[in-house]
Amino acid sequence: MSEVKRRSAGRPAGTAKASGGHSQSLVRGLKLLEHISVSPMGLSLSELADMAELAPSTTHRLLQALQSQGFVTQENEQGLWRIDVKTFRIGNSFLEARDFIATSRPYLRRLTGETGETANLGIRDGATAVFLAQHESPQMMRMITRLGSRAPLHASGVGKALLAWMPDDERARLLQEHELTRVTDNTLYAPDALEEEMARIRAQGFACDREEHAIGLHCVAACVHDERGTPLAAISVSGPMARIPEARLIELGGRVQNTAAEITAQLGGRVPRQDSR
Repeated sequence: MSEVKRRSAGRPAGTAKASGGHSQSLVRGLKLLEHISVSPMGLSLSELADMAELAPSTTHRLLQALQSQGFVTQENEQGLWRIDVKTFRIGNSFLEARDFIATSRPYLRRLTGETGETANLGIRDGATAVFLAQHESPQMMRMITRLGSRAPLHASGVGKALLAWMPDDERARLLQEHELTRVTDNTLYAPDALEEEMARIRAQGFACDREEHAIGLHCVAACVHDERGTPLAAISVSGPMARIPEARLIELGGRVQNTAAEITAQLGGRVPRQDSR
């Protein structure tokens, strides 16, 4: 198929900037990566151009951009394009994330079965906790967090558990660089108060959220650690204060802490010693 026919079939002519800007080039480049990723023996320029329905010149320009960033490489003898090391690293990081989420799911189900409350798993992204997995409570009144939603590290159970076990210098830098907002009247946002809270969390092994993220909601969380003892993720149990008063909050803390330790062991991680450093 000629370039003229491609354009007449609905593919825009001209530069990327004239027909969608850099985002269109990004989408086209990602499509090329998808084609190459399912062809371990490699693909020629003409094959890729046909598969992507692009002009060879456009295809070559996109491949060169991907090559310059280490995502693809060209085998010189036959000129075939293959996946390079950076794409492998990104894919491998996804597999690692998928593994700890998959490993945690049965434990989240067990926690909900044992407690009757919603169990969650979250990770740190910058100054926020991102929720990636959940097992909902069967109760009519229950806590539900949309997967992919975020909460401030300093104002959530999962977030505070992750913060507490971060290296001291990394935590200090993060808290300095990001504004600590007051989400509710109970939110701890003063640096001195937060550091005292971090010491308590490390001493007892779990974090409590006492209406610090949402009024009427209690939450308890503990960290899942990697092989170096640094936070990989955190799991939590959350529910209304009516069912989780202070006494039960502490009881659930021990249960969540033990469950997090089980997940850590299954992943080959190491739980740090409980102390206030």
